[in-house]
Amino acid sequence: MGLMSKILGDRNSRSTGDYVELNPDDFDAGTSEAAMEVHIAEIAGKEDVIDIKDAVYDGDLIIADITRLRTEDPTVEHITDELRQVAEEVGGDIVQKGDDQIIVTPTGVSISREKLGTR
Repeated sequence: MGLMSKILGDRNSRSTGDYVELNPDDFDAGTSEAAMEVHIAEIAGKEDVIDIKDAVYDGDLIIADITRLRTEDPTVEHITDELRQVAEEVGGDIVQKGDDQIIVTPTGVSISREKLGTR
């Protein structure tokens, strides 16, 4: 039996008793600060962009729901341009997913344009 086999054991012999269900209440979120948080936002107008920009500058990732905006409204283009500029300034990334979401990432986080499982 090789070293890896000794370490990993026989994967086929595992049972449900080998796994532990994790309960989020068992973790104290105050003991360590996350380097990045993921925020869910809703954009209904230009005023909603301020908090999103601040969060991206603080190093957080934003998933913003834009369904309340009309796609033909010039406000949508203005908002996406403003968020694109923020992403560029911090070295992050931005994508629009369909007509309903914009994802903006902070410094060093890129968004793959390829869906998983489509290779």
